[in-house]
Amino acid sequence: MSSSDRKPLHFVASTIKDLRALPEAIKDVFGTGLLDAQYGEHPEGARPFGEGLPREVMKLVEDYDGNTYRAAYTVALSNAVYVLHVFTKKSKRGIETPRPDKDTIRARLQAAKEHHKRHHEER
Repeated sequence: MSSSDRKPLHFVASTIKDLRALPEAIKDVFGTGLLDAQYGEHPEGARPFGEGLPREVMKLVEDYDGNTYRAAYTVALSNAVYVLHVFTKKSKRGIETPRPDKDTIRARLQAAKEHHKRHHEER
């Protein structure tokens, strides 16, 4: 695929700052996964986020140095990839994602849809 086939990557709210704050090993894994998504490929290990979130929200998960890192994104909006939330999972209840993180993802998905409508559907 050529670079002209690559979908634009949009970072919603603080996601680019949050991604930059992660350990280098995690940035590499998430960066590769998001690049795959930009080219229309399914990133290795990516899966629907689940946990009551809309089906179009995908997640990348990586463990490193005793912590679990997640990146939530969507490719459901045509011709673009939106990074919705990047965070270190700190659940008090097993594998479940804390409610504030899920609320952030929902709100940012809505913001991504509004951005997409303004900037991609007008063309």
